[in-house]
Amino acid sequence: MSESSPAPTTRRARVRAPELTGKGGWLNTGGNQYTLADLRGRIVILDFWTFCCINCLHVLDELRELEAKHRDTVVIIGVHSPKFVHEAEHQAVVDAVERYGVEHPVLDDPELATWKQYAVRAWPTLVVIDPEGYVVAQHAGEGHAHALAKLVEELEAEHAAKGTLRRGDGPYVAPEPEPTTLRFPGKALLLPSGNVLVSDTTRHQLVELAADGESVVRRIGSGARGFADGAAEDAAFNEPQGLALLDDGAVVVADTVNHALRRFDPATGRITTLAGTGRQWMQGEATEGPAREVNLSSPWDVAWWQGRVWIAMAGVHQLWAYDPADGTVSVTAGTTNEGLVDGPGAEAWFAQPSGLAATPERLWLADSETSALRWVDPDGHVHTAVGTGLFDFGHRDGAAGQALLQHPLGVTALPDGSVAVSDTYNHALRRYDPATGEVTTLATDLREPSDAVLAGEDIVVVESARHRLTRLRLPEEAVRVEAVAHRTQRAATEVAPGALRLDVIFQAPAGQKLDTRYGPSTRLLVSATPPELLLDGEGAGTDLARDLELNPAVSEGVLHVSAMAASCDDDPANEYPACHVHQQDWGVPVRLADTGTDRLPLVLAGIDA
Repeated sequence: MSESSPAPTTRRARVRAPELTGKGGWLNTGGNQYTLADLRGRIVILDFWTFCCINCLHVLDELRELEAKHRDTVVIIGVHSPKFVHEAEHQAVVDAVERYGVEHPVLDDPELATWKQYAVRAWPTLVVIDPEGYVVAQHAGEGHAHALAKLVEELEAEHAAKGTLRRGDGPYVAPEPEPTTLRFPGKALLLPSGNVLVSDTTRHQLVELAADGESVVRRIGSGARGFADGAAEDAAFNEPQGLALLDDGAVVVADTVNHALRRFDPATGRITTLAGTGRQWMQGEATEGPAREVNLSSPWDVAWWQGRVWIAMAGVHQLWAYDPADGTVSVTAGTTNEGLVDGPGAEAWFAQPSGLAATPERLWLADSETSALRWVDPDGHVHTAVGTGLFDFGHRDGAAGQALLQHPLGVTALPDGSVAVSDTYNHALRRYDPATGEVTTLATDLREPSDAVLAGEDIVVVESARHRLTRLRLPEEAVRVEAVAHRTQRAATEVAPGALRLDVIFQAPAGQKLDTRYGPSTRLLVSATPPELLLDGEGAGTDLARDLELNPAVSEGVLHVSAMAASCDDDPANEYPACHVHQQDWGVPVRLADTGTDRLPLVLAGIDA
């Protein structure tokens, strides 16, 4: 390890950055391939992401302002590192880059080669490489945009003075736009008129289609990414998703990247805002109150149930509800911990709930990151119909206890009491029948289905990655497919049985300090799957280091670690310092071995010395 010359405000340890390799090659570069040597002289930010991950999508949005402001000195490179089998498909990565408006080069790394070289442990992780090719910082999770902006300004000044900064155009080359009617549509809703309303997500619009599902009646929204109320042609959305019909004929829209609920009036075409501030909810903020004053976090779907609009709050792994009677929002289920835990709503764990469907007796939900179909009963208890946890997925029919899905995004109630599941990463429409407890396959050869609506005796599927709606006759006999099971591909960390030191590394950004004005500014939550893996060290605390005791009788499992730190401007003269919350959840697969490590470092922000 070597050290750089003194920076204007600090000294940083530096490690030579490993080369960038990925079997899938480069996207958004006009066909050019790049090495780190080609980028020498620029500040490089590697964004290790995978497109299923809501936190990764949050970071994409956090980086947009930095990307625009420092376009001549900073090169952001997305290193796509898949969790699910489908995410290792090259075309799926191509689709995701367009779907989420990624405007920087992306390296497709389906075998996690670069992920392993940089010892990454979590999605998302950001690594900063200075103009001389050295790693100078690492950040896991979200909320680091402010710290990155400060660091970029330091590196610009330092390397301009040394003569090692090279300004100019970056390697990003925009792909040619495709002339399709819809572009990565998200959700659909059958209107009382018989027309179909679709969230045209990538184009930031709603589209009303005629009953044929193809002819455009009108477009709602300007088509530019933004947050503005008004007439249909002036209003702006930001990657809208879920749609739900209210009793008065209006439509509630989950305006996902605006962290808001919007109201569309089909009669007048006007858009207004029902809930949300446009800012993302962070730990410690209000979880109930006047709807326009409470922050939300990536609402992905909405459904009318029990007199309220229920919200699949994908960004914080919870269900919320909006009450139109008094104009309030509140949490209805989920702790913000990511995982699969049933029980009373206040104790349940979800993992990116992304699809909702209501019947009188059940609110069904597609819990995408656990590849699960779950439901809430009228008393608020959460149950699981299909799915086992964060790391098991596949395409397997049969008894629900052993059936497998792969990152489903939608669920649709069927007339006979069963439900159809838009099994997104299996490119299939599945069916679960509560009467028999069986899972079957209704249709295959779809392309990333994300929702479906009933239209008479047909079901209309949103084929998101084929940019269209596809009408299918509900079959009386289900399709049979060969069973496939998968587990997440990440290699397990070998740890010694017994004592294990867990260190979450957090260094406050330059010019900031931990915010202790109202008590501890850090939080650490630890649990395990299976629970028997941890003999000691489970639970919540305020210290970012903890001594764990691992059960030698359990050979392998997953450590679930959630960390949060709040830092504020370090200036006593500033009465209202700017504060920033940094947070990340890790699921670390571990295997117990006598030769394993007795220390597990997880970097929230900084470098593990």
